[in-house]
Formats: sequence, structure tokens, C-alpha cells
Amino acid sequence: MRTAVARLAATRIAHPPLLIGLAVLILAEALLPVLGLLMPIRLLLRGWLAAFAVWSCIPIGSMTLLLIHRLTGGEWGQAVAPVLRPAAMLTPLVALALLPVLLGLRDVYPWAADPSTIPTDVGRWYLNEVAFVIRASMALAGWSLLAVIFAAGPGTQLLAGLGLAFFGLTISLVAVDWYLSLEPHYVATAFAAMIAVQQLLAALAFAVLISGPTIDGKVAGDLGGLLIATLLGVVYLELMTFIVAWYGDLPDKSAWFIKRADSGWVAVLIVAILFGAVLPFSMLLIKSIRDSQRGLRIAGSLILFGTTLHIAWLLVPAFEAQGAIVAVACAVLAILVLASLLIGSALQRVLEASHAE
Repeated sequence: MRTAVARLAATRIAHPPLLIGLAVLILAEALLPVLGLLMPIRLLLRGWLAAFAVWSCIPIGSMTLLLIHRLTGGEWGQAVAPVLRPAAMLTPLVALALLPVLLGLRDVYPWAADPSTIPTDVGRWYLNEVAFVIRASMALAGWSLLAVIFAAGPGTQLLAGLGLAFFGLTISLVAVDWYLSLEPHYVATAFAAMIAVQQLLAALAFAVLISGPTIDGKVAGDLGGLLIATLLGVVYLELMTFIVAWYGDLPDKSAWFIKRADSGWVAVLIVAILFGAVLPFSMLLIKSIRDSQRGLRIAGSLILFGTTLHIAWLLVPAFEAQGAIVAVACAVLAILVLASLLIGSALQRVLEASHAE
């Protein structure tokens, strides 16, 4: 870890894209209050949250995969490490990217704008602005530390195990805070697990999409199997959530699904299922495709497309002015991706040099 940090500070080649990437993100955040004079700030922040939900899957999922590989081993982890390490090192950037949401909680979350919309004891002891920020800070600080340690070096298996336990605890809290509390009367016990598996799926799909020629044969087959497992995990958790809600026939749960059942959002979900789940799953069942880098890349790109649509289906129907929010989210996502590519390219050079020693 010290070697990687020292190289990052000393390597001139790494500085320009790193600083430019940070400047792009900071400038975008600084412009939000200015743009808020032209359009409602709540639309900007809600679009920012939707984009953040999609983009943050890859850094957080990459960090988690590094921890998993440290415990389990396997050639698959070594093959995609050049992608997972710099992607995981972007986890501190996740904290910076969430800052506008934390500063504008009352413009994003109904319970923050009007605490009377939730039970008094829930607001007092759990779902309030101070507790929200504390939980987010705790999770992001811990994830960032784990990401830096395991991206810069192997870390220990004990720390990896403890880190996964910490991740399991904190994702159970912040996934509900950041996303599910947009509609605080809806409760789904599997939601946090679904978000965690979705992050793993997105990180794997990203890794196979941009990895080099080291992915072939058995390694490609292993990665294809991991994609199948995580893809089935997301679909299973989403389906079971729907079945439990349908079987329970409770008004709050029904209202949540009714918002997502109009013709437009049903079409989004169908496209996400067909192109982001059914098609890549069918491809990965064929051994010749699963064992080829080209096949994995096609499947990975489809999965990332489906992930984007799935998260949009989960979050955007909670808001009004959905068209404007989608437009803002697309613009913000482009900014986050640009900043990530710039910073990630700098980090990749430093980490490759460090691990080559």
C-alpha cells in the first residue's frame, strides 16, 4: 500500500489524468447550486442519486471481489486483478460523489423534508439526518480503507474475512438508507442483499469487458460461471421480493410495485430482463461462448446495460418529473464515468508498477 501511494505521489505521468478527473467531479458538484437557480435543485439531486446508484456498483463491487478472492484464491482473480484493483481504488471517490446527496437530504428524501411521514420512534432512533450521515460515513470510510489496502497489496486473509463481515453489515444499512428509504413505507428484507449481488455482478461484467488477453480457456470459464451465479442471484432476489409482496397483498408493498407497473416502466423492466439477464444467461450456458473472451465481453456489456435499466426501474419511479430526472441522471453518469476513466487510468499505471516489483 505504501509503495502504491508513494508512486502515485511521485509519478508525473499519473498526475495529469488524476487531477483532471478529480477536477471534473468537483466542478460538477460545485455547479449544482448554480444549476439549481435554473431548475429545481431536487431534480438535480435526485438525478444525481440515480446516476450514483448505477456508477458506484463497479468500485464497491470490485472492492468486494478483491476480498473474496483473497479468501478463496483462483486464477480468475489474478486474471481480472489489473481491472479490479484500480476500479476498487475508486471507492474513496464514491464518498466524494455522494457528498451532494448528503448535503441535500431534504431535497431527495421525503422523510428528511417532513419527519411526520414516518413513525416517530423510527425517525428518532434510526431514520434521521444525523444517523443517516453517520452510517454513510462509517460505511464509506471502511470500504475505502479496505479498497486501498487490497488494491495496493494482498492484505491478510483475516482482514479479508473481517472486511467481508463489515461489508455485509454496512451494505444492509446503507442500501436501505440510500435507495429504499426514498419510499420509507415500503420494506423489503432482501433489498440490501440484491444491491450487494448487483454490485458484484456489475464489477464482474466490467472486468470481463475491458480485461486483456489473459482471459481465455479455464479462466474464462470460471468467470463465466461467476457471472451466471451472480446474475441468477440478482434475478432470484428480485423475483422472490415480488412474490412475497404479491402473496402478502399489503397496501404499502402493492403501492411500490404499482408505481413501477405503468406501460413505460414495465417496458424498461422487460428490456432489462431480456437483454440484461435472459440473453447473457443463455449465451453463458454455451461452453464455447463462456470460454471465449469475445463471448464474455458481449455478455458483460449486456449485463451492464441491464444493470443500468434495473437500477433506474428501482429508483426513478419514486420521484415526480421522471423524464427530467432521467435526463439529469444520464448527464451525471457521463461525468462520473469520465472522471473514473481519467483517475482509473492513473491508478492503473501506479498499481501495475507496484505489483510488478
